[in-house]
Amino acid sequence: MVFSSTIFLFAFLPLFLAVYFAVPWRSVKNVVLLAFSLLFYAWGEPVYVWLMVGSIVVNWGFALLMDRFGSGSGGSHALKSDVRPWPRKLLLALALTVNLLVLGFYKYEGFLARNINAALGEQFIADLQLALPIGISFFTLQAITYVVDVYRGEVKVQKNPLYLGMYIAMFPQLVAGPIVRYADIEHEIDHRRATLAGFAQGLRLFCVGLGKKVLLANTAGVLADSLLPRNAADIGFVGCFSGVAAYTFQIYFDFSGYSDMAIGLGKMMGFDYPRNFNYPYTATSATEFWRRWHMSLGGFFRDYVYIPLGGNRVKTPRFVANTMIVWGLTGIWHGAAWNFVLWGLYWGVLILLEKFFIMRALERLPRFVSHLWCIVLFFFGWLLFAVTGLHNVVEWFCAMFGAYGFSGTSTVWELQSWSYVSLIPVMVIGSLPWAPWLRKKLEAWAEGDVHREIVAAPQKGNEAVPPCQVTLARPAATPARARVVSAVNVAVDAALFAVFVLSCMSVASSSYNPFIYFQF
Repeated sequence: MVFSSTIFLFAFLPLFLAVYFAVPWRSVKNVVLLAFSLLFYAWGEPVYVWLMVGSIVVNWGFALLMDRFGSGSGGSHALKSDVRPWPRKLLLALALTVNLLVLGFYKYEGFLARNINAALGEQFIADLQLALPIGISFFTLQAITYVVDVYRGEVKVQKNPLYLGMYIAMFPQLVAGPIVRYADIEHEIDHRRATLAGFAQGLRLFCVGLGKKVLLANTAGVLADSLLPRNAADIGFVGCFSGVAAYTFQIYFDFSGYSDMAIGLGKMMGFDYPRNFNYPYTATSATEFWRRWHMSLGGFFRDYVYIPLGGNRVKTPRFVANTMIVWGLTGIWHGAAWNFVLWGLYWGVLILLEKFFIMRALERLPRFVSHLWCIVLFFFGWLLFAVTGLHNVVEWFCAMFGAYGFSGTSTVWELQSWSYVSLIPVMVIGSLPWAPWLRKKLEAWAEGDVHREIVAAPQKGNEAVPPCQVTLARPAATPARARVVSAVNVAVDAALFAVFVLSCMSVASSSYNPFIYFQF
């Protein structure tokens, strides 16, 4: 089941909200959320739901055992003498091993088998061709953050397995993120408050995300799916450029749309999930791009891989090695194929180049030049991400520079790229932060501007005293301005309702609704 489906929009979500808000006790709400989350997952993965239940039980057990041997500086045991480090380290190692082995078996068994057999020239390992459990990468990483944070003493152990299960299986962020750490919602499990204002804010964000996914990502995906599987020689420069450009918009609106919907659903229930995308296509460097793109994933690798390896507080060779290890893991996390590994290493090399050589030059250049630099970086990065097979990647790269002519063996009419030109401004505007900018300006206008005046300070003898800055009173918002703000809010809500209706109509009438998170 996915958010942009008729069964979710018209059956699952209304039924869940009705039951969830019908029960008055938070403890029962937690159980309701767990039950509906397991139902949500079992709808598409009836067999693998037991894999998730097993993950919940195993991580709950390991964390409890670690707590038995002391809970570090931040846990329930007051005396550090009570902490026995070696059993705790052993339990942490076992917990990480179990989690990573399960993830590795289901996600990478076929990849390893194919590559080992190709290297040996014989069928040494059987390729089991396992179906990938949806969302296994997300709920495994969340389980890892929980056991590691319990080991570090940064969170208290959760003794109720149903509550831990609710955290790991929580359906809003189960299959598409963001990666929510247990520390992010530890307090909210028992103390969250669902308010009408929070529910309305979450509903608005859900509508925004649904529109991104259905109206923008799916539209761009039609063109991308028609071009990306083809040979570069058949479609030439126009086809290859159009395919990668369409995928560039598809993956952003798809990923950020799902994150917006997840965060919105969380707000409806009183949870504050971390932000996952912050207009990454406005970045001016590779470093900034990854501070804005899939922020929860970047935070995970920073706090649970990069820093434990030593981070940047090591000598240069070790720093370079740490960076490339993290980016190699980031690439392989996204998919079991060499192009994903190459994509991760591509970003690792770029970030190192910026760190040692390029960043100083970028800081001196006008912002639009730095922005063009970043556009080129993520454009060719998505080429590595979208086109499978290293040989095909090389051909597509050559096609970008005219190796197969303007349109290859096809005509421009056959490629259908021309029919999407009118959508480019919509896609560009949708990826820019104009909405928060306008909201900030409107709020400042409604509240009145703060006026500051430079006045001379009194002299102290013969000393020269600099002038001081005096802040005058903020003028009160007038009723007329308040009415304008109310009218704008009503118009925005009406527009979001229209987006929701159009999205539902598109979902109901179209069979094209790809779920590109499936490979994760």
